[in-house]
Amino acid sequence: MTAAGTGGDGLVEVHVTTPDAESALRIARELVARGEAACVQRVGPITSVYTWQGETEQAEEWLLLVKTTDEAFPSVCRTVEELHSYDVPEVVAVPITRALDAYGAWVRESAGPAPR
Repeated sequence: MTAAGTGGDGLVEVHVTTPDAESALRIARELVARGEAACVQRVGPITSVYTWQGETEQAEEWLLLVKTTDEAFPSVCRTVEELHSYDVPEVVAVPITRALDAYGAWVRESAGPAPR
């Protein structure tokens, strides 16, 4: 293991916004319980400004930072769609370009492509 770590090699952080703290926690717990994420951090409240159906909207939301793999992303999407109240929830994967070796190994070991 190197202190600086190496490439992310298929690791992603998935961003998901939710309307409230309770739904954020419910989705986070389910992603981890199903083995689709190694860790989910709940951040909030945040203020989101966005366009929806031609109108500029503003809402208080909670942000989930889902640590997982690119391979598990489709499973994460299915779970979020199943549990989320929004018609079109935000589910965006951001590649992790570098990570501590041990951390990357733990994420890969903990997050699989399908529910376990």
